[in-house]
Amino acid sequence: LPHSNHQTIIITAIVNCCISSFRSQLPPVEVMPTPYHTLSWLGPPCASRTHKNTFSRLGVDEQSGTEAPDWNEELQAARDLPQGSLEERLQRDRALLQVNCAFVRAVKQGAETVVDSFVEPVNGNPEDPAFLWGGLFMSQGAASTMFGGERGRRAAQRLELKAVQAYSNIEGLHTLPTAVVDYRGVRLSAQGLAPGLEGSEGLLYGVNAGPQESPQRRRLLELLAQAAKSLSLQRHVVVAPNGHKVPLFTSVEAQGLLGADGRFYILDVFRTFPADANFCQEVETECQTDKEKKSFPHGLCRLRPELVQAFIQHKHCQFTQHVREMLDENGGFEECATACDSRATKAVRAACKEVGSVSDIIFEMRFNPSVFSPEVSFPTSESKSTNLQERLLREAAAFIITHQIPAFVEYCLQSNEAPMDGVSLKLALHQRGINLRYLGHVITTISQSEHKERLRHITRSVIGEIFTRSTRRVFNNFLQGVDVPSLSAAVSHFLCCLLVPHFTPTPVGEETKKKSRRRGRGAGAPESSTPWSTLTGSELWNLVCQDAAETYNISDSLGSGPNHLVEHYSLQKLSLLREFCLKTGIQLRLRDYVFDNQNKAPIGPDDVLNIFPVVKHIHMPTVDASKAFSAAQNFIQKGLLDQAHEHLKEAAYLFGRVCDDLHPEACYCHSMLAKVAFVQGKAAEARSVQLKAVVISERVLGFDHPNTIQQYALLGVYAFAGGETALAQKCLLRARLLMLTVHGEDHPYTATLDSCLGLVLTGDQRGLFLKNALRLNISFFGPSHLHTALNQHLLAYWMCSKGDYRSAMTHEKEALTAFTMLGEDHPQTRCSKEFLCTITKQAVKVERSLRQAGADCTEQTVEVCPGARVISGIINLFESYKEYKKKHKELKAAVAKELGFIVTNELVASETVNVEEKGSDQETGSGKEAEDGGSAALKNTSKSQEKKPVKETSMKSAAIVSANGHVVVSAEENQHEEKTDVDGGDSDRAASDAEVKIVNGESKVRAAGQETETSAPNEVNSNTANGEIKYDAKIDEMKSESDEVNDKINGACDITVSPSVLKSKGTWADVVSKANGAGSIHTAVNGVADNVTADSKAKE
Repeated sequence: LPHSNHQTIIITAIVNCCISSFRSQLPPVEVMPTPYHTLSWLGPPCASRTHKNTFSRLGVDEQSGTEAPDWNEELQAARDLPQGSLEERLQRDRALLQVNCAFVRAVKQGAETVVDSFVEPVNGNPEDPAFLWGGLFMSQGAASTMFGGERGRRAAQRLELKAVQAYSNIEGLHTLPTAVVDYRGVRLSAQGLAPGLEGSEGLLYGVNAGPQESPQRRRLLELLAQAAKSLSLQRHVVVAPNGHKVPLFTSVEAQGLLGADGRFYILDVFRTFPADANFCQEVETECQTDKEKKSFPHGLCRLRPELVQAFIQHKHCQFTQHVREMLDENGGFEECATACDSRATKAVRAACKEVGSVSDIIFEMRFNPSVFSPEVSFPTSESKSTNLQERLLREAAAFIITHQIPAFVEYCLQSNEAPMDGVSLKLALHQRGINLRYLGHVITTISQSEHKERLRHITRSVIGEIFTRSTRRVFNNFLQGVDVPSLSAAVSHFLCCLLVPHFTPTPVGEETKKKSRRRGRGAGAPESSTPWSTLTGSELWNLVCQDAAETYNISDSLGSGPNHLVEHYSLQKLSLLREFCLKTGIQLRLRDYVFDNQNKAPIGPDDVLNIFPVVKHIHMPTVDASKAFSAAQNFIQKGLLDQAHEHLKEAAYLFGRVCDDLHPEACYCHSMLAKVAFVQGKAAEARSVQLKAVVISERVLGFDHPNTIQQYALLGVYAFAGGETALAQKCLLRARLLMLTVHGEDHPYTATLDSCLGLVLTGDQRGLFLKNALRLNISFFGPSHLHTALNQHLLAYWMCSKGDYRSAMTHEKEALTAFTMLGEDHPQTRCSKEFLCTITKQAVKVERSLRQAGADCTEQTVEVCPGARVISGIINLFESYKEYKKKHKELKAAVAKELGFIVTNELVASETVNVEEKGSDQETGSGKEAEDGGSAALKNTSKSQEKKPVKETSMKSAAIVSANGHVVVSAEENQHEEKTDVDGGDSDRAASDAEVKIVNGESKVRAAGQETETSAPNEVNSNTANGEIKYDAKIDEMKSESDEVNDKINGACDITVSPSVLKSKGTWADVVSKANGAGSIHTAVNGVADNVTADSKAKE
């Protein structure tokens, strides 16, 4: 036995050493734990149910000996760190992030402990129990009938968190660390312990503060006035319960105090934002009908900050328009717009009154948060201001219906990256200031649109979101009567009743009776039935429909059962299951679930692995990194890619310093950096950076998040540009399989993925995907849209390579009709005309040959227009840039001549040649790397293509991939006709001679030795627009790491696609658990063993 123990110890040590050595070889971004827990709704198939907390089975706290941290002091100490230099700001941001991450982890653990009844409440109020655990104060909040009971209590907790986020950016004004956690149907609000009051004058501000005067109070009022200005809140006066008039900068519940630590704190700010008049009882707006005058389940409907800012911009446009119209009526704008002209002053005053400005001399929009609050009374002296505020809030509520929702629908109508699931739908609506309680209005707007068939994917997403949110509220009430041992059985029973029509539950004890009989034992006494086990599918569906009607004011949209959603909206039950699990924190076992069998439960108790707390928390800012990222985006909009590239590298470095790149903004930054590098011709850098973006997105957002799908598609594009066709196929097929699970095939982004797959695959599979993409694009965008024209163009190339010239001419004519809308002189129109002329001549030649040689002559050579370099369908940006640069130098020489300087033609010409030489070396990838031999993949491809027939080579020249606004030409294409003469020497560019790129809707085409750019008329040219950029050691290291991963990925078999069915053969078990040969990116989601990995292998 000792020898056996010794062997076990040795084997365990060897295994641990192997695991540690393997993890040490991975990049840090793949092994470091994520700052916040990333919820995965699927767990490893071999995992067992676990319920973790810090308490033993006897309820004794195993960590009671450790001292509870003071979360408020740690957070405020981090906020008080110096910010003088960049290094100090980075240290401060990192400290804030670390403190907040530790606080969120404590909240998650505390919620499990409190809800599992391991902590006794500190107060004797059973309606509103409060708990102290681990330095946290946790409570559910009082359910006030004035705010709507339980729904109002949950809304107050959510609004408190949003207001704390808004006030946390005010310098000198402090808020407590706050988070909201949902666990097992219970919502808890968690805060750090507030410090004691400073002396007798601790409460300095509030309705109940009383009249007082002190330097501390004046300082607090200054801070509150500053906060009110930044939040667009108006100073107003209310009548206190004791009859005194109290001036306020916040809502009536807010309290300001001076803590014992000498800091000013503000508490109870859940009604900070102005009220939403569309959902206020006793308030009528212009856009409301008799059907819409229905009371909302709670009385805490407030406007979002994004809506407030959008409405202010809308009012400012009206203000400037009124001023200009009045000045034009009084003699013209130029004549009246002088400093001392009274007509301009009168015009400004009249415009201020017209738009509702709170000031009559300047444009200023403020909102009173206490308006439309029934329990708040205002003095008679405030009647004029109150009436103005009521008018503004009614207009803001109408602005959502008349402007924001139609703008959202129009965006979805034009974009191929429309929301795919509930998370992306919520983000798109919140960016426009639209609350999710307006989902019913969105459905109404779409149903009244003439393009409702083209918006069916948005209708599907909205109906699915309404269904899952209403189901979650029913589920919260359902879990209240379930104890911990029966939790998995209750959850599985609820899911079966939800997703299986006419599901009949098995009585409790019946299953045990059957098992006992099989084992040969007696049945025993049947167990008593529990309340949750009596729930049936029809009862559950009625509850869900009732909640949806009360909340979203829709009737009969959900139908009579889950099959109605499948038949009428093409919703997938698997997608609904995913959405529900992500919203409730449920984790299921990884396997294939079948919901069509009504006699057998598709989800059993063993399939429910765990329920995780879902935490909403404060987002700590990364100030300097975000500023650099915003500056890079501005440079991209101006077309200054070199400056954008530098700022993006700076932002990526700063994100790494603050959050170790494990942050959603860091993912977006790396993705943008890869796009810019790709457009600049740095394919290796783009591929390396994009691989990192994929890893970050998987670990931070989730393996099936819509952003992860898009990042995989981009990685496939860049891999295909670098000649890694096998890797490109794997990435695009994985993205498509995830897309099919998240939403389904009927989505515009599926057409984008199919277009890419139609170019990276071979044989008949290419045509199947291209035809499916064309079908989807026609269905969503119409036959004359640019996306459809590009598909027609690609299909024409493919059919031409197959020898079907008649069909190729038909598709190219359709494409040319759409491209003509861009203009007759547009590069894509000229390219389409040339290609149509070429295939027409080729068709005539083939027909003539067949007639002369007879019916036996069937083998013909396919010739594709060798000059058809532009296939993306926008503009030749590099050629335009060359023309722009030439005109700029001519203008510069003319100005210098007028000023008396002598500028020789030789000097200008030599400068131009030198700049073009540098740009050519960088953009074609033929700089020092090319001198050293270049990429081996490019070399081998170039040599192999010299031996290929014209038929295959011509198709390669058309292999351009469009994904997320990017178009890429495969590195395998070769055009031997084009050569560039630089410095008097002929340079034969063997690889990447023609590449097409797109940035922000503008395409760029680069031929060897050519640099052009199309810029706005007023755009300023930069001397470093295409200057030489040196790679630092970090980029080289990233390249080497990417090469290692690439070797592992491409050393395996290729992915096969079923040619008869466009959907991938893989199931969820394949996409999450099975490795694609050796082509797996090993990335742990949270750095722990019980979560799904990037290639979704279960790691122990």
